[in-house]
Formats: sequence, C-alpha cells, structure tokens
Amino acid sequence: QVQLVESGGGLVQPGGSLRLSCAASGFTFSSSWMFWVRQAPGKGLEWVSSINTLGIVTYYANSVKGRFTISRDNAKNTLDLQMNSLKPEDTALYYCARDKMGNLRGQGTQVTVSS
Repeated sequence: QVQLVESGGGLVQPGGSLRLSCAASGFTFSSSWMFWVRQAPGKGLEWVSSINTLGIVTYYANSVKGRFTISRDNAKNTLDLQMNSLKPEDTALYYCARDKMGNLRGQGTQVTVSS
C-alpha cells in the first residue's frame, strides 16, 4: 500500500535549520509530483512546496520562498525539504503529500521553532 514516512523534525532556535525527509513506497514515485504541506497549531493545512517528477520545477509558498528548498531522489524514492532561517511561525506538523491539498499525506513530523 501507499506509504509516506516523514522524518527529521525537531526543536530548533529561530534562525536555525532543519532538513526533513520523506520515504515513499507503494506507488510510482518517479511519476508523481510531490508536495510538502504543514499544519500549525489550531490552523488548517497549508501548502508549502511542490516539485515536479524530474525535480526540475519547484514552487514555494510566499511565506517560505528563499528559505526552504525542496528536492527529490527518484532512485531512492525520497523527498526532502531543507529549511533555513527558521522562524517561530514555521512551527507546525510537516507532511509529505501526493497532492497539493494534503489529502494523501503521511503521518507528519513535528517542527518547533522556539528560543
């Protein structure tokens, strides 16, 4: 069955960095656009970033543009999100997803940005 397993979250100080990873299985990863979405406490799902099948075309929400970088390795079926210059407002549960709305997502990894 389809599995998306995120890892790499944690507690980091403002201005710090984290790298999230997602291991995908159960579908043809190399043929699928992939997405990162997040959910802050008390809020709905928010799209963060998208990447096309070859990893050449990427899109970012304005709130993370210039700070986050999405990438993928089709040989390993993995999706990454490099997060730099983290802010307290980036605190959220981060999900790897197969759709932009986040309906087909993993269990998430918690990112907390706090001093």
